[in-house]
Amino acid sequence: MGDIMMDLVERDEQLDLLDRLLAESAAGTGRIAVVCGPVATGKSALLDAFADRARRAGVSVLSAVCSAEESGLRLGVLRQLLRGAHLTSEATDRVVRSSAGGMVETELLEDVCRTLLDAAERNPLALVLDDAHWADPASAQCLSSLARRARNSRLMVLIAEPDPPSELRLELLRRPSTRMVPVGPLSLDGVRRMVGADAGLCPDELHELSGGNPLLVAALLRAEEYGGAVLGCLRRGDAGMRDAAAGLAVLGTTRWLDRLLDRDAMEIATSLRALEAAGLLLEGRFRDDSGRDAVLVDLGSARRVELHSRAADLAFGDGAPPSVVAGHLLAARRTPAPWAVPVLEAAAALALTEGNTELAIESLRLAGAACEDGPHLARIRTTLLRAQWRIDPNAPTPLMAELADAHRRGDLRGSDALVLTKALLWHGRFDAARDVLTSLRESDAFADPDTLAELRDTYPWLRCSYTPFLDYVPRPGARGPDSPSLAPGRRWEAATALDSVLSWGPSEPVVAEAERILRNARLDEMGMDTVESALLALTYGECADRAAPWCDGLIEDAGQRQAPTRHARLSTIRAEISFRQGDLLAAEQHARRGLDAVPGTGLGVTVGGSLASLLLPLLAMGHDDLALEELSRTVPQGMLQSRYGLHYLQARGRCRLRTGSPDLALGDFQACGELMTRWNMDSAGLIAWRLDLAEARLAMGDREEARRLLQEQLTRCGRGMRRTRGIATRMLAATVEGRRRPALLRQAAEVLESVGDRYELARALTELTAAYISLGEPRRAAVIGRRAWGLAQGCHALPLTRQLSVDVGPDLGSAPPPPEAAPEAPGPGAQPLSDAERRVVQLAAAAYTNREIADRLYVTVSTVEQHLTRAYRKLNVTNRADLSAVIPAG
Repeated sequence: MGDIMMDLVERDEQLDLLDRLLAESAAGTGRIAVVCGPVATGKSALLDAFADRARRAGVSVLSAVCSAEESGLRLGVLRQLLRGAHLTSEATDRVVRSSAGGMVETELLEDVCRTLLDAAERNPLALVLDDAHWADPASAQCLSSLARRARNSRLMVLIAEPDPPSELRLELLRRPSTRMVPVGPLSLDGVRRMVGADAGLCPDELHELSGGNPLLVAALLRAEEYGGAVLGCLRRGDAGMRDAAAGLAVLGTTRWLDRLLDRDAMEIATSLRALEAAGLLLEGRFRDDSGRDAVLVDLGSARRVELHSRAADLAFGDGAPPSVVAGHLLAARRTPAPWAVPVLEAAAALALTEGNTELAIESLRLAGAACEDGPHLARIRTTLLRAQWRIDPNAPTPLMAELADAHRRGDLRGSDALVLTKALLWHGRFDAARDVLTSLRESDAFADPDTLAELRDTYPWLRCSYTPFLDYVPRPGARGPDSPSLAPGRRWEAATALDSVLSWGPSEPVVAEAERILRNARLDEMGMDTVESALLALTYGECADRAAPWCDGLIEDAGQRQAPTRHARLSTIRAEISFRQGDLLAAEQHARRGLDAVPGTGLGVTVGGSLASLLLPLLAMGHDDLALEELSRTVPQGMLQSRYGLHYLQARGRCRLRTGSPDLALGDFQACGELMTRWNMDSAGLIAWRLDLAEARLAMGDREEARRLLQEQLTRCGRGMRRTRGIATRMLAATVEGRRRPALLRQAAEVLESVGDRYELARALTELTAAYISLGEPRRAAVIGRRAWGLAQGCHALPLTRQLSVDVGPDLGSAPPPPEAAPEAPGPGAQPLSDAERRVVQLAAAAYTNREIADRLYVTVSTVEQHLTRAYRKLNVTNRADLSAVIPAG
């Protein structure tokens, strides 16, 4: 342990005691001292320090260090001691000759003892023996004989050994001149002295991790591997300690330790106490996992497998939890007995619930290797497919082929066949999916109530995601009151809510149902399909603000559960939510996380939705080159047979429209609309394809057709479609003559403000700014343009800020606000506006909301409403859209 330990022990009471004993022996009263204590707690350092001080005091010191390797070498320790003594050649020869004999000869004992005692008479002598428990029996016999004769000599015998005591130690303790010198782990103060002034190390943490064991403290101070230091401590102990440590490393608990090692329970208890005293254990466990890992590695593969196999049998026989038994089975790395299959399945189910997907996969693989029953094996492989899917949808590709074979053999039951169908659909293997669905329909699988319930839950999901495949699935019948197995599950409820939104548009009851499903939702309890359907029902139902917090919580849940696939799907939804809120940068970031979470082609046909969620914000931010680069990705050919293909068509059309190909964009938008109409999901909340088509028509100069499409969309907007109504109204302004545009744009801005879409609001205000410029009203344009600029900057919408800079001026973002213009003088008999009313009216005319006006003027919203009501009456207008007509240009 070096000088650190030397400095430490020089101040210890133990060294002072040894000094006193040495002085007494030098005065003619021989002494024996036994330094004892746990392994690696400073006994050797204490002996070294004593020997140095004894030599400085003029005492002759003979030292020996015992070892396990030489414990069978007869008289080996004695020969180490005698190398430093002045023996006659006759005595030396006699020790060498006796090395090959049995018991030590009486004459040899006499000769050795007399020689050492005579040497002590000439000059005080100290015999120092470290790790005395490893001393060979013949040397121990000589030392015991010497101790009996040393009482009236100038000889001191000092030995050190760990607990439990050896025969030599017990023999020496019978002598009245023997003194015990106990050495234990360092106290916290001792650790502080070892740390010294090093501010980068925490003595409390070092003491906790080392248990005060000086060897471990020194290793930690030198930044050495903690596990290696633990092994060093164990090698200084006896075989019982090492055996107990190995068994404890395998089991992780003292339970069954005696049965695992086939040793007496009392012996095990003694070894555990020694390990605890040495600071290696705390309350029957390793203080740090790295120590346990080091012991396991040191065992060697064969011994480790043997112990884990025995531990699995013991745990199973004693009724331990499946996770405990499975842990040993996995560590043994061999195909287990058939009894282990259900145990491994139960452990996998628990691991999936706790988010430990890797452990679940390992357990299921081992269970599959031990299962010989065809249907049971198919069930295991189906669960394994689901588990691997969480990490990488590409991973279970070989399993899909095995499950398809099992289905053809009749080993794959109906509900598991539906799991296979979903996997095939995800990867665009539509022909294979049709085959499975067709064979299911033609078999008697639906006579099974559980399979029928599974199908009933699957049907609305299939309708919302892969509508063309409904033809291959019989519509499940109505539930009977006495059919509990057919009771609606949350997956069915969520998919039905989404179906309602896609078919009929949003409604408050459907939105409330989706939120009810998501309340207290956890991914492993509900499944990703359920969560996705409920979130999309809110998102497509134009309730992005209500969907966002649910989605954020579920993304965090997925991140904690080793579920990259789920994280990808949720990130794509979150990107869609952010885009509908006008947070373009967040939308891009979420979309990229979704695309990056699953490698390669793992996203399958869902990549269409993932790509669309990235392309739309990129285009809105003006990153056309990046959008075109992303659009060049290869996508599955069959993607257009899924809902995800609709999003891709819209995004590709937007890219083509932005890059000057309105005719190609028109084709994409028309194809999207045709599919949505054919699939009976013509909801603008999903994709407002008529608005995209109208924008393409406007780019081609066909204002009449654009107006027809926009008016058609407006007539289809129910009360819940406020965002779509706001966007359509904004676009409609481009199809009317100039004087009519401001009123439509102010109306659009008010609606878009209420739904919280900052980007679309910025677009409406930017176009309103341009409308005022074209009408020769620059002051109004400047007021509204300033607000549009702030929104566009916040959204990172570079095309809008560029347009505003051209329309209003390059210093728009920093220009001071224009002076407030007084309202037009009221007509004869009209009441003039008060100063407060005038300020409120000017802000309202500039498209500020009541809340924003209240914040700017430091009044309540109620006060703003009262001022507007009085101003409307005085100015003879009915709403804020008419205010600009009575506010002069200035």
